[in-house]
Amino acid sequence: MYQPFDLTGRVALITGGNGGIGLGMAEALAQAGADVAIWGTNAEKNAHAEERIRAHGRRVISRIVDVSKEDGVAAAMRETVDTLGRVDACFANAGISNSWKSFLDIGGDAYRRVMSINLDGAIWTAREACRHMKERAEKGDPGGSIVIVSSLGSRFGAPRNQDYTATKGAVTSVVRGIAVEFARYGVRANSLLPGWVASEMTKPLQESDQFTQKAIGRVPSRRWGQPEEFGGIAVYLASSASSFHTGDEILIDGGYACF
Repeated sequence: MYQPFDLTGRVALITGGNGGIGLGMAEALAQAGADVAIWGTNAEKNAHAEERIRAHGRRVISRIVDVSKEDGVAAAMRETVDTLGRVDACFANAGISNSWKSFLDIGGDAYRRVMSINLDGAIWTAREACRHMKERAEKGDPGGSIVIVSSLGSRFGAPRNQDYTATKGAVTSVVRGIAVEFARYGVRANSLLPGWVASEMTKPLQESDQFTQKAIGRVPSRRWGQPEEFGGIAVYLASSASSFHTGDEILIDGGYACF
């Protein structure tokens, strides 16, 4: 019987896993059998996500973690491993964006915050997951999957959002470097490039008739993507079905990029 998608006995960590794409992935991973760790910065949302995942009968923990804090990420990874025993799949999904009036306005603390969460935070999270996976491999237990959530914006010009897309382009390079360096330990690394997805981050755009007409209108699927539609790729990348799939950029955009 072909059962590579069974995640029983595995542990998945999702940053920003308390909403949007992160929660969509977390629920699918739990339904496939994985125990789940959620990192987020909103206690109420963490508790809600934890309740939803626990309904699937899996172990789940949630922690308040600001991924922009290097020491905090390292401590949270140690605590997650101590509590759940291991981390087999790490999804660095936490991210924010700004709404600039023009590229000429970009700068200051808001700019630094985007960089520190989207880029630094992804690096700290992936680094600590790789550290744990390498240590396991050296003890005879190789394997692991690193996934960093990038964006379709890393491939397209995004006016007034250059800081966000800069971070998303950068993490694809980080992923390729991880894939090459840690393959010897059985660790795979891939990036996800979501297209236009209905989430809190895109709520203002969802309410714009003009944007819906001009942007969503050219999506071949003719609609917004939904967070739960990232569950399948999360399960695939966390499972043995993707054992030879590494260093890739995986587009999930309803066909936007090819039209």
